[in-house]
Amino acid sequence: MTSKTINVGVGEYAVSLHPGDMIKTQGLGSCIGIVAISKTSSFAGLLHVQLPESSINEELAARKPGLFADTGIPLFIDEFLKRGCRPQDIIIKLTGGAQIIDSVSSFNIGKRNYLAVKKCLLALKLWPVAEDIGDCLIRSVSVEVGKPEVTVLIPGSGSKKI
Repeated sequence: MTSKTINVGVGEYAVSLHPGDMIKTQGLGSCIGIVAISKTSSFAGLLHVQLPESSINEELAARKPGLFADTGIPLFIDEFLKRGCRPQDIIIKLTGGAQIIDSVSSFNIGKRNYLAVKKCLLALKLWPVAEDIGDCLIRSVSVEVGKPEVTVLIPGSGSKKI
């Protein structure tokens, strides 16, 4: 089977069972990229969360649950559970959560997103093993199905593996 690239937009997620497939998203500012990788099979996925809580706009959350941490994460993780993954067999890595607008703002949506993501993951008995979070950096992230590392690209600064 030929490997493919799967682009994940804001409020979307993608999963793949095909080794060599590349799942990626771009432009993670205050958004959070949640990468999940199965320890026991060639299965990986990526969710691009924009906002912390669906109570901000319940109608929008019903149409596009992946926009919000509290509605997107359970659906995303359920893709793994449906395929026989146990929570302890799912590796979680996080990136994004930048403070883009104003470094002293009390609004700090990046931090609020990060805290909401961690809360949702904890409720599902999941904990990130690696993070590249915060600062004022825009990031892109990719994961190759079948490999344990996640590549984080910061324009002008190069890339790193987490």
